[in-house]
Amino acid sequence: PIMGVNTFLSSEGSPTILPGEVIRSTTEEKQYQIDMLDALHKFHHDSAPEAITRLKQCAVRNQNIFEELMETTKTCSLGQITKALYEVGGQYRRNM
Repeated sequence: PIMGVNTFLSSEGSPTILPGEVIRSTTEEKQYQIDMLDALHKFHHDSAPEAITRLKQCAVRNQNIFEELMETTKTCSLGQITKALYEVGGQYRRNM
């Protein structure tokens, strides 16, 4: 299934095929994900900050962060990881 679709069309048309149907989460599915994220944060409350620090240090030192990312994902959410990397490297902004 296709979940979440960006349909930005250029003047030449879309480079992708638009799906016939976009699947949306139910309220129960959304709440389950929120509850699971909260449980992840609570369970790894003590270990997540250290993992984030190691990831940031790796990024600042211009090292290959792939291996550290694999470790960080064991204790941190995508949101925590993204925020940490934005803090050390900034956020990409496309010229419009």
